[in-house]
Amino acid sequence: MTRRFKIDDLDLKIIRELQKDARKSFRDVAAKLKIAEGTVYNRVKKLEEMGVIKGYVLDIDYAKLGFDIVAVMGVVVEGAKLVQVEKEISRMPETVAVYDVTGTYDVIVIAKFQDTSSMNNFVKRILGIKAVQRTYTMVVLNVVKESPFLTII
Repeated sequence: MTRRFKIDDLDLKIIRELQKDARKSFRDVAAKLKIAEGTVYNRVKKLEEMGVIKGYVLDIDYAKLGFDIVAVMGVVVEGAKLVQVEKEISRMPETVAVYDVTGTYDVIVIAKFQDTSSMNNFVKRILGIKAVQRTYTMVVLNVVKESPFLTII
């Protein structure tokens, strides 16, 4: 189970500011929140050490790079091989996310493709994994919301 940390309102305000623009300087965050720059620095370092802030990444519009096909795939796996299958799928470059789930499927995979031929090859590679019993692939028609951020924070 994931260890939970208690953070205060100031930590949340700093996180919100950095979510808007992770390139924002500590000085700018401090000015916006009317606190000392050193306070922002110390709080961010503490949040990094706790693993609350895991890193700083680009928010890329993959559709503009030609990856405009998004597939959601349910995968049924032979029980004893679940972790091995998940690791193998995770290494595939088209894979965006791999989730353990309850219900009809054992694993949900999110992947992005430039064309249906690439998606077809991906599905066949997954079906070629010995412990995979079956897959069910859904193609996303329209992305209504896709965000790495929780709006409650």
